[in-house]
Amino acid sequence: MSSPNQPAPFTADDYRARMARAAESAAEAGLAGVLVAPGPDLVHLTGYRPVNTERLTLLVLRAGEDPVLVVPTLEAPDAEQAVGSPALTLRDWTDGKDPYAVAAPLLDADGRFGISDNAWAMHLLGLQQFLPGTSYVSLTEALPMLRAVKDAAELERLAAAGAAADATYEEILKVRFSGRKETDVAADLAALLKQFGHSQVDFTVVGSGPNGANPHHEAGDRTIERGDMVVLDFGGLKHGYGSDTSRTVHIGEPTAEEQRVHDIVREAQEAGCRAVRPGAACQEIDRAARAVITEFGYGERFIHRTGHGIGVTTHEPPYMIEGEEQLLVPGMCFSVEPGIYLPGRFGVRIEDIVTVTDAGGRRLNTTARELAVVE
Repeated sequence: MSSPNQPAPFTADDYRARMARAAESAAEAGLAGVLVAPGPDLVHLTGYRPVNTERLTLLVLRAGEDPVLVVPTLEAPDAEQAVGSPALTLRDWTDGKDPYAVAAPLLDADGRFGISDNAWAMHLLGLQQFLPGTSYVSLTEALPMLRAVKDAAELERLAAAGAAADATYEEILKVRFSGRKETDVAADLAALLKQFGHSQVDFTVVGSGPNGANPHHEAGDRTIERGDMVVLDFGGLKHGYGSDTSRTVHIGEPTAEEQRVHDIVREAQEAGCRAVRPGAACQEIDRAARAVITEFGYGERFIHRTGHGIGVTTHEPPYMIEGEEQLLVPGMCFSVEPGIYLPGRFGVRIEDIVTVTDAGGRRLNTTARELAVVE
């Protein structure tokens, strides 16, 4: 039984169902199967997280066939003990042997396969050399919804990660910013994420003053000064699922212009969240947020997409961007994070994770979005 702080683990049946859905989705997309390398796809589908080395590990999923995991012999014991491995047949290969000779009989000699985006090029080339009639397409392109729709247990984990990030933000507001380096505040954020249950911290962006105009600024040695706007963007993994939130704070009272820009971003973020509903296209979320910023004359200063999916990684499909016509369905989770960036001056970004519900959207981050004044 799970505790209030620890969700129940996924079962072999959970993983078996995920693999079956992936194989069926591949067949519906006209693929002969799915080839999954170590990384987030493999973790999602099997619960197995092997060391990602030059040795071939490959999950082969084909509709109507039992799933097979090709593994190095020296790693077979770990694969057998991994959560979800009872749903798999293992095929091992030993050092000195050709791993593609083990994998090749599992594939159609002239089939077209989806393959993990992060698969090593040497493994793809090895399969092509052994089976020259095969062709391959990235899973993001072929099956963008592979990990997009979360079940109730996954949503529970994402909500817990979001709550931990919210608790981190509430606590960081209590620390002193002025006179300290960005790296000092970033270290505080990382420590707080760990304190509130994150097993992995992926990023702690602290962009003060002009550094805030760089959306992915890495915290540096700049000393935060009174009068600075500071963009905070932080997240990682808790219970294996991601958090990602952004808030912008000000050191001392803001100017009228700074307050106005922040208010515009807050209005744009609200518009993006209101646009979330089943049946809406991903690009509609981007359009809703971008329209507000463009209306106020800052369209050219919103220089990134409005959002990205989140799950076993902090960035994954679907993406909230113009041209993405994938329709939203209940269970999809993604960020809504518009921003305005004024080079050499300051930046503002506000970000929540939102999940699609039957009635619309629900935010997994609930901290105040008003411009916080800190010392």
